Amino acid sequence: MSNDAIVLLKDDHKEVRKVFRDFESAGEDATERKGKLVEKMIELLTQHTYIENEVMYPRVRELLPDLEDDVLESYEEHHVADVLVMELAAMKPTDERFDAKTTVLIENVRHHMDEEEEDWFPKVREGLGRNALQEIGEELLAAKKKAPTKPSQPSALKKTVDAVLD
Repeated sequence: MSNDAIVLLKDDHKEVRKVFRDFESAGEDATERKGKLVEKMIELLTQHTYIENEVMYPRVRELLPDLEDDVLESYEEHHVADVLVMELAAMKPTDERFDAKTTVLIENVRHHMDEEEEDWFPKVREGLGRNALQEIGEELLAAKKKAPTKPSQPSALKKTVDAVLD
């Protein structure tokens, strides 16, 4: 298994995309299944945004200052996803706006992942090179072990706020 930071993040993206597809194909009356899938989305996205905010974005800001605007945009996209995740975590699958809110989350996160994979990751790979990406990958793996999996955990939003306000 590669510890390349970009490979690790793309692997997370693949797992998230699968849960999105499963939700979209669950069918109108699959309320219980959709509830479980949203729980999984919340877990995966809370963990993923945490490790990106905690490790990837600060390291890229430090090592590739030319990508500052991209990093700031990513923080904002994470903020939008975090708000939707927090709202979904407080909802029941039977709530009138549950499916609609989940759809908006999926659309926003897909856009973010596509942008990272098509635009940002290639710039980061070119700017940092293999050794730095391996080193950052190790940091990502360590952060993942302590990452929150629920938006209600205190560390879930703290890094976003700190990073944006610093």
